[in-house]
Amino acid sequence: MAKFANVDDYLAALPEDLRTVAVALRPIVNAALPGSVEAMYHGSPTWSAGEAAGKNLVCLVKAYSSYVTFALWKGQVIDDPSGRLEASAREMAHVKLRSADDIDAELFTSWLKQARDLETIATAR
Repeated sequence: MAKFANVDDYLAALPEDLRTVAVALRPIVNAALPGSVEAMYHGSPTWSAGEAAGKNLVCLVKAYSSYVTFALWKGQVIDDPSGRLEASAREMAHVKLRSADDIDAELFTSWLKQARDLETIATAR
C-alpha cells in the first residue's frame, strides 16, 4: 500500500467513484469537528480531538475496492437511532459508503459531535 504525506494526496490517489464519496464526506467531518486535527494516521485519513494526529481519535475514512468506510472510534457508544452503524473492533463502529448518496450529513454530524464529546471527556481526565 502506498504511503501518503497528507489527506489531499490520499484522496487524489483514489479511483474516481471512491474519491467522489470521500471528497463529499470530508467537509461534513471538518464542519462537525472544528479545531480537530486532520491527518494521515496508520495509512488512513483521521480526525483527532487531541492536540496531535493519533491523539483522541474521533473518526477515519478508509477506501476499499468497492466502498469507503467511515468509522468512529467510539461508535458503539454513541446513540444511533438509524441503526446504520455496524460494530467493529473494540468500541469502533462504521458505515460502508458506496456512493455520495449514502451520506446523510445531518445523521453523520450527530454521530461526529457525539464521538467528539466522548473524546473531549477522555482528554479532560
